Amino acid sequence: MNYIDILGLFAGACITISTIPQILKVWKTKKVKEISLRMFATLTFGIAIWIVYGILKNDLPIIITNSVSLVLNLIMVYFIIYYEKE
Repeated sequence: MNYIDILGLFAGACITISTIPQILKVWKTKKVKEISLRMFATLTFGIAIWIVYGILKNDLPIIITNSVSLVLNLIMVYFIIYYEKE
């Protein structure tokens, strides 16, 4: 792994962990009224496309960081749909 890959992993990790505070807040409060499902759904779709791009380019940092981001954003989408009913 070279320094460019490490930089890519670091940048991806920063973006990936940025979702965690929102997930924790929703999990604790169960409130999603002010959160846009459309935005998170679009973001999740875009992340899935990034994974495909990373696979096609055989770019491990893109694949790893976006795979984790995909899982976290899918959790957020689930929370929005689930708690919107309450």
